[in-house]
Amino acid sequence: MAKNAPSNKATVRSPRIALVHALSVSVAPISDAFAAHWPQARTFNLMDDSLSVDLAAEGAITDAMTQRFIDLSRYCASTGASAVQFTCSAFGECIDAAREAVDIPVLKPDEAMIEEAFTYGPRLGAVVTFEPSVQSVCAQIDGFSAKIGVRPQLDLRVAEGALDALRAGDVAQHDRLIAQT
Repeated sequence: MAKNAPSNKATVRSPRIALVHALSVSVAPISDAFAAHWPQARTFNLMDDSLSVDLAAEGAITDAMTQRFIDLSRYCASTGASAVQFTCSAFGECIDAAREAVDIPVLKPDEAMIEEAFTYGPRLGAVVTFEPSVQSVCAQIDGFSAKIGVRPQLDLRVAEGALDALRAGDVAQHDRLIAQT
């Protein structure tokens, strides 16, 4: 067969997944998870850590933040991404808006976890390390519980200092603070 002649074999390309981060400390763990659990996926990372800074400063989601998520999703789609995985749970409503803006799957970081948690019953515990995530996680749990007709008993806590430890490179302290919480 000639070097550039088409073959009869269909070429199956691995999915291209855009990973969008609002915290720089999210890049390594999600990359490690993909490498371990879905190594065939071709991932690429986008980071806008000003999103988390702006949310902490504003104290609430703004229309401008939501627009940034829409713009990020459109950019990811324009690169040929098969899907977009956002990695910060604080921006649930922004991610919902981004889903409407593109024709590829746009995923929240914790929706599968929330769905699976309900398979164990309505008593749920959750620990977050970024305090602005509390409102979004509660809204996601409320939304899913309403969809399945189950009223949850939720104990949601913030692991104070865990994110700071992780940012300082102290993974062991991060993990200890989460376990203590």
